[in-house]
Amino acid sequence: MQPLRAVKGMNDVLPGDVARWRRVEQTFERISAGYGFEEVRTPIVEPTALFVRSIGDTTDIVEKEMYSFVDKGKDALTLRPEGTASAVRAFIQHTVYARSPVTKWSYKGPMYRRERPAKGRYRQFYQLGAEVFGDPGPHVDAELIEMLVRFLTELGARDVEVRINSLGSGETRKRYRDALVAYLTPHKEALSADSQRRLDLNPLRVIDSKAPQDQEIARGAPSILDHLGDDDRVHFDELRASLEALGVPHVVDHTIVRGLDYYSRTLFEVKGRGGQLGAQDTICGGGRYDRLVEELGGPTTPAIGFAIGIERLLMIMDDAPAADRQGIFVLSASPELRRDALVLLRDLRAGGLMADGDFRGNSLKSQMRRADKARAALVMILGEDEIAQKSVQVRDLQAKSQEAVPRDAIVAHALGALGGAA
Repeated sequence: MQPLRAVKGMNDVLPGDVARWRRVEQTFERISAGYGFEEVRTPIVEPTALFVRSIGDTTDIVEKEMYSFVDKGKDALTLRPEGTASAVRAFIQHTVYARSPVTKWSYKGPMYRRERPAKGRYRQFYQLGAEVFGDPGPHVDAELIEMLVRFLTELGARDVEVRINSLGSGETRKRYRDALVAYLTPHKEALSADSQRRLDLNPLRVIDSKAPQDQEIARGAPSILDHLGDDDRVHFDELRASLEALGVPHVVDHTIVRGLDYYSRTLFEVKGRGGQLGAQDTICGGGRYDRLVEELGGPTTPAIGFAIGIERLLMIMDDAPAADRQGIFVLSASPELRRDALVLLRDLRAGGLMADGDFRGNSLKSQMRRADKARAALVMILGEDEIAQKSVQVRDLQAKSQEAVPRDAIVAHALGALGGAA
């Protein structure tokens, strides 16, 4: 029988790699908590209508990439392709807006898009994200961007550069849409089939297209910054001034429009290099979506957020040094002593220590190799003499020392040797 393999674009994360994932997640949790964010967890399956209404039915995600199905109850469901829509749905469903004028949420978890797998891009991929509800900005926009830059820098990203734009709101968007259609219409026949169709439905999607012929035409498109209304201009100028006050380098880039329908005003992307990412490239992005909560049935609520792929983050991280030795490995000198080793392990674990052993009856030399591979800090050896003397031989692999410790003092000794914890 042919061995079964994981679905294409959906990868296993083996124990040897999990430490790097934990570093990313724990760093994000620590930094975001310092800015007042609390974690929210939403289901991976949502009503298909949630993403059609929020992301937009003319986007590649909805048209081509979503994993959608009808379940046995004839409900149209979708594996979530991104986190913002789910967070907004939860924000509305649980009337979180009635509890506090400003809500800060962070999240992490798997997302699903059936796009072509590539380096750092998968069909099941993991994202970290942050959302702020209730603050119209621009100061919270700058704070969120500064938090993101700090997070990326701490992970090892170098030459970090923020690129910002504004999509404006209300009349600004209408004026820009008209100007964009006027510019693109003479080029319609040269556009890709998707962009020709979207020209009338949502011309901003043409600017965001990945098709080479569309990108070439988009280079000459008018800038939305030339169409900003007075309020939008004040918002954008204050965002820039706030980023400068925070010491965040940034560049204005009018070509940033993002691929989702719910964005308005502030848009940003963060570029950098490091690790496997090599030359400076886009690491992540986000923006403001002041209309989305209302469009999904909630009250008028300004909001901003970002999302970033964990696989992408792993690429900017330099290879970490070997992990410090930690925990305890128990060795038994003969198969007859395995029961004693089992009891010793129980006592160590009950004392709050991380401990493991090998019960296969292998030689001490073989067990010692396994302890070294597990990067144990302490090795505890039980032999016939130790059992008779009610003691344990403790070898400290960091200090390169060994001593006999009374059996009834072994937990306290281990806690002291390991600094109070394994």
